[in-house]
Amino acid sequence: MLTWLVELSNTVSAFNVFRYITFRTGGAMLTALLFVFLFGPMIISALRIRQGKGQPIREDGPKSHILSKKGTPTMGGLMILSGLLVSTMLWANPANPYVWIVLFVTVGFGLVGFYDDYLKVTKQSHNGYSGKARIAIEALIAGIAVFAIVAVAKAPLGTSISFPFFKEVLINVGWFFLIFGGFVIIGAGNAVNLTDGLDGLAIVPVMIAAATFGLIAYLSGNVIFADYLQIQHVPGTGELAVILGAVVGAGLGFLWFNAPPAQIFMGDTGSLALGGMLGTVAVATKHEIVLAVVGGLFVLEALSVIIQVTSFRLTGKRVFKMAPIHHHFEQLGWTEPQIVVRFWIIAVVLALAGLATLKLR
Repeated sequence: MLTWLVELSNTVSAFNVFRYITFRTGGAMLTALLFVFLFGPMIISALRIRQGKGQPIREDGPKSHILSKKGTPTMGGLMILSGLLVSTMLWANPANPYVWIVLFVTVGFGLVGFYDDYLKVTKQSHNGYSGKARIAIEALIAGIAVFAIVAVAKAPLGTSISFPFFKEVLINVGWFFLIFGGFVIIGAGNAVNLTDGLDGLAIVPVMIAAATFGLIAYLSGNVIFADYLQIQHVPGTGELAVILGAVVGAGLGFLWFNAPPAQIFMGDTGSLALGGMLGTVAVATKHEIVLAVVGGLFVLEALSVIIQVTSFRLTGKRVFKMAPIHHHFEQLGWTEPQIVVRFWIIAVVLALAGLATLKLR
């Protein structure tokens, strides 16, 4: 559709707006939002019928969840991903390789999460399939994606790491970048996955991070803005703003149904896919370290689990009352809305801090 409209703009000047990334980003956002609004109720009804008892609730988790969240269907990520894919196919430039690389990771991680959700629902167990097998599949997907990014960007840019606050620091790490980039993508996917534990907790920070990286991608892909801000110019990455705009739109539509009390949970289907997508965009735009700032909330959630597990194995003691850390605050007596809204505020502050790195060099 987009190719046809762009060609039409050669004869009808009114269609020239379809050449602009900003216009198509807005179109992608609205399209994804409308798609999820229109088809969301049907998807929820279908999942509720097929899943029966819904997502199994952790027996070792907060006791209030067993009563308030029991029977709620999962795999809500299907709503987000379907809106995202439809919108991207309509508005993004199909000739841009970065679009397909990001979609490859998004769909690939989404399928991994879908299978995990499927096992949990059918077995009515909180445990999905082998963690090692899951990481291995994620590593394969991420490795292919990073290799493709390096091939498109070409060395030395493709295999280099840039650092915020320094305008000329670009370290070429060679093929070690495959490991580094893969770690960023896998880490982002699983960090978002760990954050998805309360109604609306994960989707808003994901939208905030997507909007932030949509701007970063647009600036990195524009030689004039990149030169002005003295950030790395990566030709072609501006098109990723269209995909990230679709994420924001689909996320807003999903939040309508995921707001407390949630009618549906995102599940691993959505959290793994969206986290992996953010990680891939960060690798493509050479803002991997900035992702740790913008997505600092996800990093905090992941670190809380790592610290908890490590402490218990080494000393037999727990640092937090429960991990991930949002459950710790539940145990302290914070209500679910308090935790969710306060974590949203933290996500906004961290996003602003991440954007500040673009100019403070």
